[in-house]
Amino acid sequence: MKIVTIHSEKIKNIFEELNTNFDGKVNFDIDEYSLEVNTNFAKGSIVGASINDNISYVQFDMTFSSDLRLEVKNGNTSPIYFAYCSKGNLTHSFGTGNERKVERYQTAILTSKMNKDNILFFEKDKNTKFTIIIVGQEAEKQQTNSLSQMVRETFLQESMEEEFFYAGSYNLKIAEKIEQLNAITQTGIVRSLLKEGILRIILAMEIQQHTDDLNAFSKETNCLTLREMEEIKELSEAIKANPEEAFTIKSLSKKSGLSPNKLQEGFKMIHNRTVNDYITHMRVLKAEILIRTSDLNISEIVYCIGFTSRSYFSKIFKQKFNCSPKEYKFNLNPFAITA
Repeated sequence: MKIVTIHSEKIKNIFEELNTNFDGKVNFDIDEYSLEVNTNFAKGSIVGASINDNISYVQFDMTFSSDLRLEVKNGNTSPIYFAYCSKGNLTHSFGTGNERKVERYQTAILTSKMNKDNILFFEKDKNTKFTIIIVGQEAEKQQTNSLSQMVRETFLQESMEEEFFYAGSYNLKIAEKIEQLNAITQTGIVRSLLKEGILRIILAMEIQQHTDDLNAFSKETNCLTLREMEEIKELSEAIKANPEEAFTIKSLSKKSGLSPNKLQEGFKMIHNRTVNDYITHMRVLKAEILIRTSDLNISEIVYCIGFTSRSYFSKIFKQKFNCSPKEYKFNLNPFAITA
């Protein structure tokens, strides 16, 4: 087993130490660091940045050829870590304490007042993707009622003597937000602002997950197993990629092995939509893309995305974009002629 030690919660220092241990290439752009690694021991990428309110984040998308023990040393104060596993799984311990596994689609919140190290274990030959948001504890530098201060007050009680660890229910909504985070293509200050906005939403969702679990309001997530969550995620991606296909509850149920009730439960949990509403939503989004990027007229677009009624398509398109498809296309190009 290889052991890598990180001695700081500061993003710059984290990447310097990771680069020293993994022998990769570090790039830097407006407070965002990225480390690309392609060696016999490790392959993948690590990105991270600091945002306002003494909050930062690091994302791992790595595969190691041998087991890895990543030791994160605590100084005089310990940050609060919000971790989310998108692929594979993580095992965590405080120093030599009990090991706890965080599975795919689970959130973990952890901190310690006893200066115990945080240790993460990566299994060899297994691609692991996880995002960790770090809320620092330099209280004297924080403004009153800052986000980081409120997070500390929520999860750090004066009576806490040792450590705090929470592993939440499965949550695919956070996975969707992380995909949005990773899909940002803008550069410079625009990229930084977009990332900061999504990260704050992710942090809020992780805190809400904790609150819901404590109050036993998340029964709907507890009704789905990890395998069922993964099936729902795969179905969602298949519909998003090809919304024009003739998807039905029956065909999706047969493909996934899930009952119609489980399908509806999963889609409502992730997308706040029924299965049919999600299919319709994805078709409208694809129609908008075709209106912007293709030479097809509106009637051709209607039928190539799986609708049979142009009037129905126009109705739901207007509900989403506040204008008819024809008006939308004309606003993009006043000289366009739409059939």
